Amino acid sequence: MSMNVVTLLYLAASVCFIQALKGLSHPTTSIRGNLFGMVGMAIAMLTTAALIVELSGSGAGMVWVLLGLLVGGGYGAWRAKTVEMTKMPELVAFFHSMIGLAAVFIAVAAVAEPHAFGIVAKGQPIPAGNRLELFLGAAIGAITFSGSVIAFGKLSGTYKFRLFKGAPVVFAGQHKLNLALGLLTIGLGLVFMATGNWPAFFAMLALSFVMGVLIIIPIGGADMPVVVSMLNSYSGWAAAGIGFSLNNSMLIIAGSLVGSSGAILSYIMCKAMNRSFFNVILGGFGGEAGQAATGSTAQRPVKSGSADDAAFVLANAETVIIVPGYGLAVARAQHAVNELAEKLKHKGITVKYAIHPVAGRMPGHMNVLLAEAEVPYDQVFEMEDINGEFGQADVAIILGANDVVNPAALTKGSPIYGMPILEAYKAKTVIVNKRSMAAGYAGLDNELFYMDKTMMVFGDAKKVVEDMGKAIE
Repeated sequence: MSMNVVTLLYLAASVCFIQALKGLSHPTTSIRGNLFGMVGMAIAMLTTAALIVELSGSGAGMVWVLLGLLVGGGYGAWRAKTVEMTKMPELVAFFHSMIGLAAVFIAVAAVAEPHAFGIVAKGQPIPAGNRLELFLGAAIGAITFSGSVIAFGKLSGTYKFRLFKGAPVVFAGQHKLNLALGLLTIGLGLVFMATGNWPAFFAMLALSFVMGVLIIIPIGGADMPVVVSMLNSYSGWAAAGIGFSLNNSMLIIAGSLVGSSGAILSYIMCKAMNRSFFNVILGGFGGEAGQAATGSTAQRPVKSGSADDAAFVLANAETVIIVPGYGLAVARAQHAVNELAEKLKHKGITVKYAIHPVAGRMPGHMNVLLAEAEVPYDQVFEMEDINGEFGQADVAIILGANDVVNPAALTKGSPIYGMPILEAYKAKTVIVNKRSMAAGYAGLDNELFYMDKTMMVFGDAKKVVEDMGKAIE
């Protein structure tokens, strides 16, 4: 197989990846986008397999490749098939870590045997330009791996070690230490680039792994959506760096697409929280869910009601806006919510869904949940499209959301002042479903819960919504 054919096939795979990214930009075209992605990856894998056979002169090398595909592909398929929707952010963080680790392994192999990758002839030193690319790809990959491991732990919140929990882990001189380690990492990388020194390369790798941990541990749970998209960007740039080293156009294009799209998404997430990217990276306000709930919060009077009371209010409304949050995901209540919405629509009630950009623990988390429950796309609206309608809505029903509907964002001096929120407080009646009065990830009390127009319905979201549906019947 000639290199012209290889280049053409890799170009075709790259075009598929571009179309995949375009398709994934909207729910209605997401299935087509996924299909393009799968086709592109299939072309890339088959082309690479053919190259391995041709360069090795036999199919012996394919045994290891097929074994890797079987183990990795099998595990990935199993995880994707069995993962709960509430665990999707953790799965994404895990995938990012694997991409980073793969970049590290490829870089180490390329440094050890550059002739096997076609970088240089056997016995010849690696050019300084290639060493720079390997240094960057390996360093970014190592930071992505260890950072994603910490993000995985923070998202799951089930580990006993403090640095794996949702709360920020901070200590005196943290930023100065990060700066010193970062400069030392860059210095060692430049030494490797200039001399090809192996100890410098591995010392640089070790520091990069440490840097990934130190960058993520001071970031709290409220900022995890930004962290997920940031690590997504890192994984792309790591792949692109390795692609330059290997002179692989497909890796360069695919990595650049992932890196740039992840960077743009990080910017969108920061804008949605009215915070700068550097403010998030240098440690945010996010803590463990509910950790800031205090006795004074529980003592403030609220209007509470039952699922039957909420159903009566909903049945007498003309327009209802549903605001899903992470509590809905934890309870796996998306199907029950869709059934409730269908019953309301059969009564002639207009039902819409309002999605905040950072609702849940991952960008698009709520959109994925609603899509799984087959909620029609034309009923799901982004914040900027739905905020103007809350003032005319009879009922806004909040299901497990907290910070994204907190009017404290309108109060100067509040830690979330200026953060764009869903303006549910403007609805004529507000129904809030929560398990308790615990604070959200920002650790702030929510004044919406204490308004005269608000009815609190405590309990598991799935059970509460199912009881509402039964009462409406």
